[in-house]
Amino acid sequence: MTIYLNALLISGITNLIPVLIKSYGYVAIFALMVLESATIPVPSEIILPLGGYLAAKGALSLPIVFVVGVLGSTIGMLIDYAIGYYIGKDVFYKHLNTLHIKKSTIDGFDNWFNKNAPAAVMFSRILPVVRTIMSFPAGFARMNIKEFLAYSLVGIVIWDGVLTMYGYYLLSAKSAVVALGATGIVAIVLYVIYVFAKRRLKI
Repeated sequence: MTIYLNALLISGITNLIPVLIKSYGYVAIFALMVLESATIPVPSEIILPLGGYLAAKGALSLPIVFVVGVLGSTIGMLIDYAIGYYIGKDVFYKHLNTLHIKKSTIDGFDNWFNKNAPAAVMFSRILPVVRTIMSFPAGFARMNIKEFLAYSLVGIVIWDGVLTMYGYYLLSAKSAVVALGATGIVAIVLYVIYVFAKRRLKI
């Protein structure tokens, strides 16, 4: 039942994203990216490509879409970092069900983070799913905020940049073959990055 309700929630949010972005533009992109990076089930894989697509059509500015996305991602991750830093694991664990996060998942990332620290923070930002919860272990460990921001921003810029440019150049492509082929390439690249990071960092 819980899985079904979660699926309905994500589906509803996904369908609402285009409406919000078309209606509120940069404000919607910023707010949605804050939520996504703060572990709310809002897919950046839809937000940023759509922003890039609208930029290609002249409705938005590509540089502003990218900057707004990065700012939203940064603020969202800082929210989770602050939760981990000031609230701590004990209090946080009591509310995992509310956030739809398993304790074993947080424990695993907590152990992984303690072993890999900076590299874990950077690589996690370009890994689907993983990227949205890595701020918690960083907060639990009270990682230096400047170091946390620096390594996180490297991954955020890569992730947000790829998705935005994907929407700008490929979703707006007139050839369906080109668009589908590029989609497959992006999927393969993301998978290769995931496998590399998993082996390198022992996720």
